[in-house]
Parts: sequence; structure tokens; C-alpha cells
Amino acid sequence: MSAEFGRRSGGQGRISQWLRGRRRPSMTDAADDTSREDLLLAAARAGLPLAPAAHPSGYRCSCDRVGCPTPARHPVSFAWQTQSTTDRAQIERWARHQPQANFITATGMVHDVLDVPLDAGRKALERLLASGIDVGPVAESGGDRMLFFTATRGTPEEEDEWWPCELDCHPETMDEHPGLRWHCRGSYVLVPPAQLPGDLTVAWVRGPEHPLPDPLTLLEFLTDECARFVGAEPEQLAAWPLRG
Repeated sequence: MSAEFGRRSGGQGRISQWLRGRRRPSMTDAADDTSREDLLLAAARAGLPLAPAAHPSGYRCSCDRVGCPTPARHPVSFAWQTQSTTDRAQIERWARHQPQANFITATGMVHDVLDVPLDAGRKALERLLASGIDVGPVAESGGDRMLFFTATRGTPEEEDEWWPCELDCHPETMDEHPGLRWHCRGSYVLVPPAQLPGDLTVAWVRGPEHPLPDPLTLLEFLTDECARFVGAEPEQLAAWPLRG
């Protein structure tokens, strides 16, 4: 009897395991997937061009590059600039076929991003809102940075018309800008929602439904707070006037 019972129990256990493996997603799982896709589509509707990015794999990056310098923070394709799109159908396909993927948004096409230390950004945001200044979308990234989304300075056809700035930041120059970084042509940032190693996230503080402001309306406040953060004079953070 005990042997027979053991065989039955083992069979029932294997069936139970199989059923658990085939269980339908819970309402919580479905809500999480829907929320992620909805947030990505909301960013696309606001004009932010998106492309798939790496994601955390344990404490490493899904790209499997040994010593990846930016784990879960970089695009998966070298063609990310031409791949970036606001097309709803394409973004839905990416989101559903790559359920763990983060997404980047390419800057310098429709929008730029002013990227500052988190503490400086929070103080600047408080001052901006208290002053009645229109602030666009804002995100907190990885527990140490705040991203202010603004209108772009543009991508003129003639290179001579380009307005350079010493704050311009590209992926390979990130470490050179511990204070304020200006993501414009040739750069990108992660767009919410995104997951990073160590249970860190990228999340909206103010969503993409807010219109993109002129970057100069924010820059003085951001440079002031970043100067306090890094212990520098505001004039050292920019090489051109903040007011026209």
C-alpha cells in the first residue's frame, strides 16, 4: 500500500508541477505587462522615438559582455539611431516579443534631455514649479540621476548651423559630466519604465503628457543646483550665456 501510494503521489506531484508551469498569467502579471506597454506607447505618442535596450540578467547585463560598462542601459542594436521610432505597431511588437527589454529614446530628433544628479534635480524641480515655470516630462533614473525632457535644439541640415555646448553629452563621454549632462544629437537615455541591476528603476516623476519646454527655461535653475552639488561656480558649467 505504501509503495502504491508513493507512485500515485509522485504522479500527482508531477502533474501538479506541469499544471503550475502552464498556469495562466495572474491579473497582476497582466496588469504589469499592460502598464509597461501603455507607458511606452504614451512616450511614443508624445513624440519620443524608441528602440529596444538591454535588461538586467541577475546582477549582469543581458548583452553578456564581460564587464559591460553600462549594464541594462544601452541599446541592443548598433543601428539604434535609425531604428528608433514612434510607430505604435512596431513598439507593440518589440514590447510583446521582448518582454524583459528596456527601451531607450534617441535624443536630438524631437527632444533633448538635461540629465542631472538626483538631489540637484529634485531641488531644481521644486524651485521651477514654485516659480510657475512650465516643466515638461521628468524621470528619476537608477536612484542617482534625474532626467528633464525638453524640446531639442534641432538637427540643422548645415553643420555650421549647429549650436554647440560644452555640456553636450554622448554615451562614451558620460563620465566626463558628473554634474549636468545635455543629451542631444547622437545620444540617448532610458525611457520609463526600465529595470536596472540591483532592483533599481527608471520611472516618471512627471509623465510624457506634459509638453516639452524650451531647455533654456530650465537651464539656469539646473546649473545653479548642479553647481551646489559639485561645489563649482555656475559659470564653470556652461560656456555661453544662459539668457539671450
